[in-house]
Amino acid sequence: MNIGWVEVALVVGLAVLVFGPKKIPQFGAAFGKTLRGFKEELKGETEVNERDEAKIIDR
Repeated sequence: MNIGWVEVALVVGLAVLVFGPKKIPQFGAAFGKTLRGFKEELKGETEVNERDEAKIIDR
């Protein structure tokens, strides 16, 4: 199932009507911060796991 440009434009248009043009950038900024935080947490978990594995190997 592919989403075309018409569907994207329809969703954006409805979002502007429902929330107003001033709120849309705030939602985008909040979503970006959330994604950034999620990626940082995933990266941090990987680093922690690598350190733990190194400690186990050193034993």
